[in-house]
Amino acid sequence: MDKRAGAMGPGVEGFAPWTELDDHLFYTCDVVHDLVGGRLPGRTPLPTMTRLEPGELSLASGPAARATWRAVGNGSYRHSSSFAFGSTSFVVGSMAADAIGNASRRNQAAANAQPRWVGDGHGEVTVTDRRAHFAHPQNWLNLNWSGLDTVDLVAPDVFQCAFHESGGAGYLTIRLHSLWASLIFVLAAHSAFPAHPRLLSGGWLPPGFEAKCAAVGRVCPPVR
Repeated sequence: MDKRAGAMGPGVEGFAPWTELDDHLFYTCDVVHDLVGGRLPGRTPLPTMTRLEPGELSLASGPAARATWRAVGNGSYRHSSSFAFGSTSFVVGSMAADAIGNASRRNQAAANAQPRWVGDGHGEVTVTDRRAHFAHPQNWLNLNWSGLDTVDLVAPDVFQCAFHESGGAGYLTIRLHSLWASLIFVLAAHSAFPAHPRLLSGGWLPPGFEAKCAAVGRVCPPVR
């Protein structure tokens, strides 16, 4: 795997230039080829600071960002009502200002009650044969494949999943933005979602990826 951060190779006619994401996808294909061939336990563990269970194999690590599908408020807001003394025009103006301010706060509270993707910070993700561990001081994740209810790859660098959080946070839907998103998805799908349409179709790889590899002189192992 090309270790150069942000490396972009020369363009080949008919193909976009080779990128760092392509390096990660190529490595992922190599891992998947070993996985389906039963050779994964023979791979050399990659260095990681994450605590591993006995027999757990570290396969990759790198920067990632977490986002959670949630609201940032509950719809409540502070209603302001002031008492003004003075001329009629001053009192009317104060009341109008209160009304405008309350309407603004009400609208903002309603908007905050709508779920959206909320960024939860940047950290380091470690991918093993059993899970993906996202290290973060407050919003860490330990995504064991067996504990996930849904998985998907919404972009080559965005892994999405849903699960019941054991710490009492309820049912969560999260995204990890990482160049290792495809590796995370395919390992989780092979382990716990073997009938996932994107896995069965090979759609976790971008169309024409094998041809792009061949165009730059790389032999992509057959994985779909």
